[in-house]
Amino acid sequence: MSKHSADKEENESAETDTEDTEHSEELPGADDSESPECGFGEMTSDQAVEKLEQFELATENAKDDLLRVQAEMQNLRRRTQQDVEKAHKYGQEKFAIELLGVVDNLERALAAAGENGEADGGTSAVDDGEKIKAIYEGVELTLKSFADCFSKFSIGVVEPHGEPFDPELHQAMSIQENAEVEPNTVIAVMQKGYTLHGRVIRPAMVIVAKAPVESADDDS
Repeated sequence: MSKHSADKEENESAETDTEDTEHSEELPGADDSESPECGFGEMTSDQAVEKLEQFELATENAKDDLLRVQAEMQNLRRRTQQDVEKAHKYGQEKFAIELLGVVDNLERALAAAGENGEADGGTSAVDDGEKIKAIYEGVELTLKSFADCFSKFSIGVVEPHGEPFDPELHQAMSIQENAEVEPNTVIAVMQKGYTLHGRVIRPAMVIVAKAPVESADDDS
């Protein structure tokens, strides 16, 4: 082989090595300058500050959302607890209302027995008087038992005779002129009212006073 041919092969081999080196330098990832942006690496200081402010704003919003959810959960827990307490307190409301009619009848029986005893005036047979007295005492004892039961279960009586009329507790059945009391005063109770744990389950039926109307003769 001639010297010229050897030099030519050497040059070709050198060119091949150069091309391989160039190709290896052009492989993806070989040049860090062409890697995608990550984080704040390629940001300017202003962009980094803006990005940081966005993160802080997002954090504050998330914190507000968390506080709002916590407040809603507390309100829900409080309302649920109140509903449970009301269910315990007023669960026997229908039962209490049914008992009111029984108490009313007992009170009417006592009143009737007392009126009959007074009407007899001792002129009737002794046996009849003793029977009425026994009935009266029995009904009175039963009524007292009911009163004790009501007190035990926080059932209160509304008997507002002589008190100012209260629409929250009383139901006006009639209005009558009366100069002896202040206007809007309860002058008679037709039926007692009742409350359960302070809540009205039956208003008292009452007669309310009003100022008398002056007649034309009085004006003259």
